[in-house]
Amino acid sequence: MTHGSASPGSRPGLSSTAPSWPDDLGEFRVAVREWCREHVPAQWRRNQTGVPEAEFVVFQKEWFQRLRGAGLAVPHWPREWGGGMPVAHQIVLYQELAARDAPRLVLAFVAIHHAASTLLVAGTDAQRRRHLPAILDGEIWVQGFSEPEAGSDLAALRTTARRQGEGYLVNGQKLWASGALHADWCLLLARTDSHAPKRRGISYLLLDMRGPGIDVRPIRGATGGAHFCEIFLDDVVVPAANLVGRVNEGWRVAQRTLGAERGTTMLELAERLGNAGFRWLVEACARTGPHGRRPLDDPRVADRLAALETEITGLRALCRDLVERHAVGAVGPADASIVKLQYSELLQRTMDFGVEIAGPAGHTVLAKPASGGWESGAWLLDFIGSWEWTIPGGTSEIQRTIIGERGLGLPREPVGD
Repeated sequence: MTHGSASPGSRPGLSSTAPSWPDDLGEFRVAVREWCREHVPAQWRRNQTGVPEAEFVVFQKEWFQRLRGAGLAVPHWPREWGGGMPVAHQIVLYQELAARDAPRLVLAFVAIHHAASTLLVAGTDAQRRRHLPAILDGEIWVQGFSEPEAGSDLAALRTTARRQGEGYLVNGQKLWASGALHADWCLLLARTDSHAPKRRGISYLLLDMRGPGIDVRPIRGATGGAHFCEIFLDDVVVPAANLVGRVNEGWRVAQRTLGAERGTTMLELAERLGNAGFRWLVEACARTGPHGRRPLDDPRVADRLAALETEITGLRALCRDLVERHAVGAVGPADASIVKLQYSELLQRTMDFGVEIAGPAGHTVLAKPASGGWESGAWLLDFIGSWEWTIPGGTSEIQRTIIGERGLGLPREPVGD
């Protein structure tokens, strides 16, 4: 039985070959492990450290196509669109990719998760036919949600989309748009009814980033990189055919799709933290310091390592449980927030401990692999990067509010609609 790809010719743009993977879970694990041994680029961490942006883009696209050719790029998609891998096999796949220290799909992340889940849940058949094959061919997406005055309170966004003829005229500004410099398309939330309650006057649009009136400006971060960008929109025309869902119901679309995709992404990130991230930390603790002693010989360090390992083990189990329950429609309203909160704060504590163990010497490591995650062993940069998870996508405070109100049934805070 084929787990990797859809039947040949089932949709335009999909691969004509369908790689076969074993049904047996143990055999599948061995097969993926062997594939990683043959295909994960050797020395990719060293080769991707300090590379020019253009080389990073080329590497990312080549790695994506290598995974796609094996049927491993979008296992969470439906079979007819190139996925269809059983949930148990997906879990094994992410475990093995993390254990073999494979590069992350940084550039394709929004496309294969956010964009795909949006189109599959709420898009039209024409939108799916246009974009899902293109994503497999390398189309890059960015998320245009946050604004200067609409971060955690996303519903306060001010970008407008005014109906004009056969489309919408969009004006406004988006902030913290990851990877926007390379994006072909954007998932855009814009206000289409200024008189409606703020969560009910927003629409969800697909924006062609190559059209006129779009100005993308990189934001230089604390580590010197410019992964985040601003997007300025000046009389940008978006065809009405690019509306996802109904007009003024974009908030509902965004909540449904972003909640749906969080399971598989968090599973991957948790596995990476539990493999490379924790391994780097143990190695740092076992390294002899300037005074001839190892941090690991200190009982307090050993205790903290044990506590972190216990928490990481729990997180990995939590993520596996979320993915399994999502597959059978048994996810609770606050489950995604529980996982996001646990991962983000555990990541931050782990990287903070790494900075402490590394000492002053760790502050001199100012480069990390461009195709890696937040667990590179460059502790200072990893710690700074870990804040990306406790703030964007809903701060830890927002996640706790969601858990309290939707998960525990506590009274809602007095906010407007």
